[in-house]
Amino acid sequence: MTACIVGWSHGRFGKLEDRDLESLIVEVATNALADAGVGPEDVDQIFLGTFNGGMDPQDFAASMVLQADERLRFTPATRVENACATGSAAIYQGVNTILAGRARTVLVVGVEKMTTLSSREVGDILIKCSYVKDENKDGMSFPGLFGLITELYYQRYGEQSEALARIAAKNHKNGSVNPFAHMQKDLGYDFCKEVSDKNPYVAGPLKRTDCSMISDGAAALVLTDVQSALGMSKAVAFRGMAHVNDILPMAKRDIVAFEGPELAWKQALEQASLDLLDLDLVETHDCFTSAELIEYEAMGLTEKGQGARAILEGWTEKDGKLPVNPSGGLKAKGHPIGATGVSMHVMAAMQVTGEAQAMQVKDAKLAGVLNMGGAAVASYCSILERIK
Repeated sequence: MTACIVGWSHGRFGKLEDRDLESLIVEVATNALADAGVGPEDVDQIFLGTFNGGMDPQDFAASMVLQADERLRFTPATRVENACATGSAAIYQGVNTILAGRARTVLVVGVEKMTTLSSREVGDILIKCSYVKDENKDGMSFPGLFGLITELYYQRYGEQSEALARIAAKNHKNGSVNPFAHMQKDLGYDFCKEVSDKNPYVAGPLKRTDCSMISDGAAALVLTDVQSALGMSKAVAFRGMAHVNDILPMAKRDIVAFEGPELAWKQALEQASLDLLDLDLVETHDCFTSAELIEYEAMGLTEKGQGARAILEGWTEKDGKLPVNPSGGLKAKGHPIGATGVSMHVMAAMQVTGEAQAMQVKDAKLAGVLNMGGAAVASYCSILERIK
């Protein structure tokens, strides 16, 4: 049993000073339903993913989806949150509701409005996704946590600044042709590699080009059961899906190993009866370039400590043996927390239906998605395949 994505919408990510949370939600909800050819009256359940945590004064955002059309009035709407994996958590709630027979058609929206606050204020909110008792000390931020993870990786496996710069350059090159991306500029390897006034160190060995951006944005998709999907204009099935949650305190885990993402990949691929290199592309959670590096190892592309090979030998470039983040990833596309997981699934669905335009990976039929919440705590891995 599975469910299908039958329509989607993706707004532009960025610093959207003229947009509020409501307008972001309404736009993508309206457009996703239109793309699916589904009337608002046919929606059985709504799930909205947003982290918020004080970034926007409008809470209780699930109810805002009903602003898209008066015919959505009285439709059950629920907010979902699971740190940076919030968008995927909302999707999985929708899929599970369909598989349980509680709905036939589900509308999922992911949204975040972040840029009205300063970077420091946003950092103070996001650090609450760590184990606050131990990890929120002395002004620690998420770049600080991943700076620590990166330093530990370097200590174990050697310095990797060239690999991180290559990942950043790859993703910015890919993002330069993504019309939805926050930054649509090819920065080049040299800029990403060198420390400069425009690319200073942010935390530990991480430079500005190693860190995803604070962004506003929204994305939405429509889900239904396979039988219904086959009667619609397009259908992208979840051939495999896995959700793994690890324990929160970093001190109780080998934080360099990314064991949760590794297990999620293993479960999703086994469910899909596929090997990793059967996939045509992957959208992975590059909140920091070092996260993408370690995720190469977690997905099984390389052995532990050998992730740099995948980027330095061109495996993960758009024309490589497993393109990773042809959308530009979080690095270039932006990372509006609640929207990210929905965005990643939309980008993958666009690829396997041949609708990715300049981002298109040639002849893509199978796509993997890994969306990660916190420091490898909540991991959602999906394998998407077009069935119509």
